[in-house]
Amino acid sequence: MPENQPFQGRCAQYLITGRRCTNRWQGRRPWFYYLCTGEYTSRHKGTSGALMNGADTAWILTSTALVLFMTLPGLALFYAGLVRAQNTLSVLMNCFAIACVMSIVWLVAGYSIAFGDGGAVWGGLGKVFLAGVGVDSLAGAIPETVFFMFQMTFAIITPALIVGAYVERIHFSFVIIFSAIWGLVVYAPVTHWIWGGGFLGAMGVMDFAGGLVVHLTAGATALVLAVMLGARNGFPGELKPPHSPGLTMMGAAMLWVGWFGFNAGSALAADTSAGMAMTVTHIAAAAGSLAWAGAEWVRFGKPSLVGIVTGMVAGLATITPASGFVGPAGGLVLGLAGGLLCQWFVGLIKQKWKIDDSLDVFAVHGVGGVLGSILVALFALPSFGGLGLAEGVSFGGQLGVQLVGVVVVAAWTVVATFVIAKVMATFVPFRVGGDVETEGLDLVLHGERSYEL
Repeated sequence: MPENQPFQGRCAQYLITGRRCTNRWQGRRPWFYYLCTGEYTSRHKGTSGALMNGADTAWILTSTALVLFMTLPGLALFYAGLVRAQNTLSVLMNCFAIACVMSIVWLVAGYSIAFGDGGAVWGGLGKVFLAGVGVDSLAGAIPETVFFMFQMTFAIITPALIVGAYVERIHFSFVIIFSAIWGLVVYAPVTHWIWGGGFLGAMGVMDFAGGLVVHLTAGATALVLAVMLGARNGFPGELKPPHSPGLTMMGAAMLWVGWFGFNAGSALAADTSAGMAMTVTHIAAAAGSLAWAGAEWVRFGKPSLVGIVTGMVAGLATITPASGFVGPAGGLVLGLAGGLLCQWFVGLIKQKWKIDDSLDVFAVHGVGGVLGSILVALFALPSFGGLGLAEGVSFGGQLGVQLVGVVVVAAWTVVATFVIAKVMATFVPFRVGGDVETEGLDLVLHGERSYEL
């Protein structure tokens, strides 16, 4: 195919929804290229006559396991080490239960809303319970069941990220019900808007692996819930430090490894695009870690373990939307920028705004996701080592498109989250009582202790 020509053929959006894809890209191929072109090279045919690519399928199966590994046990341990010892089990319970609940929600209706044939705003209910998806159904060059599972792991980790905003003071029943409703009302529609054939994808919004779909929705929701819940007792001056930075580091290491499935898996192919996405992901993680630790060293005289691993997450959140579009230099700059800006926002939110976003979900994921979603319009340019913007779109034009995507996703997330939480709080216990918060959620809500000391 000649360079700089719009890709022809059918994308996963077409194969899954019956609509033609409007994305047109030049240069190296983003994750949806192979879905858009129908360029398949393997030995197995699906019911539609398209060929299944065995190598691509094997990589996405592996990536699916890696992304689930990010939540269980990675994120669970990362968050558990940051709270008081008497709340460790409650954090683990929240993450595990959310994984179970969102798996069922995704099967029942989430996948259909996100990737069904419903139009520009939502995908409809044509694929509830995977209706019409058989063992031979393909999404591009991979089985649709594999695509379903890969996307399910994203639907799992996104509400699990929000756990960090409300630890040590929220009722378990609220967490479970809220996560299920939020997944259907916020996460699945936003996924459709950007990845499933919706209006933001048609505009050309660039979000390779979830800067808007995952990190902005989680971060904005975290900020809303933190404000509605109120601060923990003793915030900000009398809170105890994390009970186990070592546990947090182990969870962070698992997140780093799992993130290769998150970003490189979003290429939906075992190809050069996945290789570059993996490369820039690793570089950004390292750069974010060093930027955060270095800033701590300058400001406080000592770099902390919690700081360096939090910087890693900030770098990863920042590179996520850009990982399939930028080169190594872009990965380095985005990682450094994410580490520095996200750390500054931690102080702004907690010290200036007095909002107890307990484990800095908005400051790290929300800010990092937005930063990467904006800077991709610059660092995707070939002059910065990037892989090219959409055909015929200038830097200024693409920047405007990215800003529209940020504003629309943030606005919908904030409004929908507030409404869901406000309505739920009238019939589901929201915040635990002061005595429960003091004693810890492990024993009171779950009847168990994390440690017998």
